[in-house]
Amino acid sequence: MQNNLRPESMKRITTKELAEAFIEEQIKEVREQVGDKKVLLALSGGVDSSVVAALLIKAIGKQLVCVHVNHGLMRKNESENVVEIFRNQLDANLIYVDATDRFLDLLKDVSEPEKKRKIIGAEFINVFADEARKLDGVAFLAQGTIYPDILESIKQAEGKKAVKSHHNVGGLPEDLKFDGLVEPVKLLFKDEVRVVGEALGLPHAMVYRQPFPGPGLGVRCLGAITRDRLAALREADAILRDEFDKCGLAEKVWQYFVVIPDIKSVGVKDDSRYEGWPAIIRAVNTTDAMSATVEEIPYAVLHKITARITAEVDGVNRVLYDLTPKPVGTIEWE
Repeated sequence: MQNNLRPESMKRITTKELAEAFIEEQIKEVREQVGDKKVLLALSGGVDSSVVAALLIKAIGKQLVCVHVNHGLMRKNESENVVEIFRNQLDANLIYVDATDRFLDLLKDVSEPEKKRKIIGAEFINVFADEARKLDGVAFLAQGTIYPDILESIKQAEGKKAVKSHHNVGGLPEDLKFDGLVEPVKLLFKDEVRVVGEALGLPHAMVYRQPFPGPGLGVRCLGAITRDRLAALREADAILRDEFDKCGLAEKVWQYFVVIPDIKSVGVKDDSRYEGWPAIIRAVNTTDAMSATVEEIPYAVLHKITARITAEVDGVNRVLYDLTPKPVGTIEWE
């Protein structure tokens, strides 16, 4: 793991010129690494994997095969949007795999966060390996791993625990089933990835799209995942994003989402006792994802979001707002 650490001499990528130099260097390294073999890219549709896709298209063209796996933990309409953008608009060589039941069956009754991440990471590899066996010449797996993923998955100092295992780092099984990994942005922070994305000519809306973790809603449906709570989480998150778009906060807040823990409290609905889950809103700003501040959301916006979630989402009877910065909290809850 030590070989993955960023050299102290590496400059921060803050300008188009530095980004272009980085791109040329990575194109050379990727070509040397993969030769004439095909590369399978785990394309979530998020910023990191989208930038990797654009970079690899420049490096190896038709040797790249993009696979989007719907693990049942995506946001509302997420997979449909990925297919529309990459297959229909960007003409990417895209394979869509609906593995919802496959993932949710494995995650049933699993409540420990690290175990959930490792199950998701291992099953991603299994799905990609299954798809690779259907193709000729696929030898490498590409991922949108970035530097914070690595930093938070290893011990940063003697005697300190890793913050968490990211599915694409600590969650990978020992038997990778590929000749190797292709991770061209693994030494970049999120803000640097965005600069590289713009230098590659990707649309602004795609480059500055809100981050979404690889395990998806699996790390926001806290504790053991159930399909009913997952459905409630998906709807509550869609309401939050819709209201942020309407009031202009979507471009001002780096990351915002809902988490729903596996607890219930007593509420009132139709003059009767109503036990439901709390929906917890989190909205933070950061540049490198290593520290984060909490966004101050106007009360009028919070009240509107609360009213919609409690009225429109089955199973939710409270809305809370997380005021914890990073550190001491992490951006995600699991």
